[in-house]
Amino acid sequence: MDGVHDIPGKRPRSPEDEGMEDAPPTKRSSSHSPPEPSLYSPMPPYNATNNAGDDSDNDPYYQSRTRSRSRTQSPSRSISHHSRSLSPSTPPPSKPTELHYKQTLILRGHKKAVSAVKFSPNGRWIASASADATIKIWDASTGALTYTLEGHLAGINTISWSPDSTILASGSDDKSIRLWDMTTGQAHPVPFIGHHNYVFSIAFSPKGNMLVSGSYDEAIFLWDVRAARVMRSLPAHSDPVGGVDFVRDGTLIVSCANDGLIRVWDTATGQCLRTLVHEDNAPVTSVRFSPNGKYILAWTLDSCIRLWNYVDGKGRCVKTYQGHVNTKYSLAGCFGVYGSPPLQQYAFVASGSEDNSIVVWDVSSKNVLQRLEGHTGVVMGVDTHPNEQAIVSGGLDRTVRVWRYREDAVETVTAHLAAS
Repeated sequence: MDGVHDIPGKRPRSPEDEGMEDAPPTKRSSSHSPPEPSLYSPMPPYNATNNAGDDSDNDPYYQSRTRSRSRTQSPSRSISHHSRSLSPSTPPPSKPTELHYKQTLILRGHKKAVSAVKFSPNGRWIASASADATIKIWDASTGALTYTLEGHLAGINTISWSPDSTILASGSDDKSIRLWDMTTGQAHPVPFIGHHNYVFSIAFSPKGNMLVSGSYDEAIFLWDVRAARVMRSLPAHSDPVGGVDFVRDGTLIVSCANDGLIRVWDTATGQCLRTLVHEDNAPVTSVRFSPNGKYILAWTLDSCIRLWNYVDGKGRCVKTYQGHVNTKYSLAGCFGVYGSPPLQQYAFVASGSEDNSIVVWDVSSKNVLQRLEGHTGVVMGVDTHPNEQAIVSGGLDRTVRVWRYREDAVETVTAHLAAS
């Protein structure tokens, strides 16, 4: 087993803890800018020859839209609560050059490193997964601990909410996937068994009837959630699979691996439609579709995050975000929005970093909008609230932290200690 942990991209065990006791779960660790990507506008049908309109500046970043599926965005996200009218004579506000998120909650209780954090699609809950083989469910507003989910036999690498926020799925080093009922806090009686190695990444389909998983056994499994059985197995990569995600309409799956490849799959047929690879061929540890499904965001172990247009031609990298540190761990991040809704709203990318910070970039300019400081260890996971200006993060310091946008400079921190 020790040999597996030496594979490039694997999250290394913490050196100061003998016997790997406090390590994270075994989740792995242009000068010329193209036109501004529109990440939230409607998604066109997939067509390998469709190269028109993908990078249009005319599309607003954030529109009212049909249900979308992203690991960072709620399917039912709405901006109606932000709406306000501007008179024709009022000039639009200028685009902000910095953000002002402040730490408001520190959630304590995990006994080992936190590997993943996710807001529920309805915005009510925060789920955090840990190397201590537990998942904790917190109230997103108050930070109060609601459930501690126990049942896995080894560290948990990945979690995903069902679109209706009633079920949480988790993948573990014990090679299993479990479903948890959020009305009772209990595990479903039948775990998903089939992978031959660590389960590293999972994602619900937009309808919640399917689950996709990626594993260190180099395969992707597509599961029937109701029957708890494998519908399709894809021999996807020649190295451990680090990330998987569904596109917003469920017709496509994206995967990535230590082999440096990003692959797009047809959900219905299992056919590989596109393979993306950067010339540097760095191991790819995490991927996600943009909210409109037109782009893929990929984390690589060369301290870069790349935004890919996978529809245009053979696929091309349109943006590269730098400024964080990522050479060792499998970090995760998310998309978010900022600005003056609804007319002047822009997209950002947020990611954890190995220098213990969270870095937020403007999608278009690639400028760093803010560095969030507070964690005392590597920040492994970051997620944005589906309808509020809030960010949640978790890392090797065993804490979950909530950050909210505040124009004032006053920082309010409330610590919650969960029962063991």
